[in-house]
Amino acid sequence: MDGKLIDPAEVGAHVSDADSFHLPEFLGGHIELPNIHICGDLYLQITKFMVIELAAALILIALFVPLAYKIKSGKPVRGRFWNLLEVFLLYLRDSVIYPSIGEKNAKPYVPFLWTLFFFILLCNLGGMLPWCGSPTGSLAVTAVLAGVTYCVVIGGGMVKQGAFKYWVHQVPKMEVPGPLSIFLKPMIFAIEVIGNLIKHFVLAVRLLANMFAGHVVLAVFLAFISGTAGVLWLWPFVTVGSLGMSLALSCLELFVAFLQAYIFTFLAALFIGMAQHQH
Repeated sequence: MDGKLIDPAEVGAHVSDADSFHLPEFLGGHIELPNIHICGDLYLQITKFMVIELAAALILIALFVPLAYKIKSGKPVRGRFWNLLEVFLLYLRDSVIYPSIGEKNAKPYVPFLWTLFFFILLCNLGGMLPWCGSPTGSLAVTAVLAGVTYCVVIGGGMVKQGAFKYWVHQVPKMEVPGPLSIFLKPMIFAIEVIGNLIKHFVLAVRLLANMFAGHVVLAVFLAFISGTAGVLWLWPFVTVGSLGMSLALSCLELFVAFLQAYIFTFLAALFIGMAQHQH
């Protein structure tokens, strides 16, 4: 960049989706992803984030299907790796899901919340790998995760309370005169419904912002190296400082990857628990 300011578009490309992988030559170089013809003028472009999400799903299957069979056999699960997975599962169930929903009501939702946590975690960790990316840095991905959570929240509330009663119970019981209730109750109902949508939208934006921002800052630090390449006396100092800050920020990003998966799962469990009871 010859000492010029960093182009925001170049920084944004570091954390955006793409229709190809740009790898080193010894790993295959530039790999274009297929654009599948469905019918007529309809095509399905396979993107980098799609591949990473599919890989995350396959990893989950490869890890937890064997673990489920080990547990189903009734024999103690042996091995540090399998015990570590059990620690994660039991902690989420006993310290996050059960307290948020209640042990009696939580059991049907435990598999969903377990899957949600580990899928988000693997997508977050994808951004820690060179030439890869973090799908959770895309609003399309986080919005779908929040949308699925919203459907589970609403569906769980309707199953627990009844389809009609769930929506009726959005308005708390109030002792108000008849004419005032005609005006007040529809307004409160609309506020509750819109508020529930906003809560899940914020759920998507929170995950997006935390993952996107960290990778952008990391890209900026590394861009400082090329930005000062033409200034020989300054370049060594900037390089050492940028690499040091990048290493520290990468450690922080590793922590954030776990933290954001935990927060998303905790809030999802909290919303499910709130939907189990009338206002």
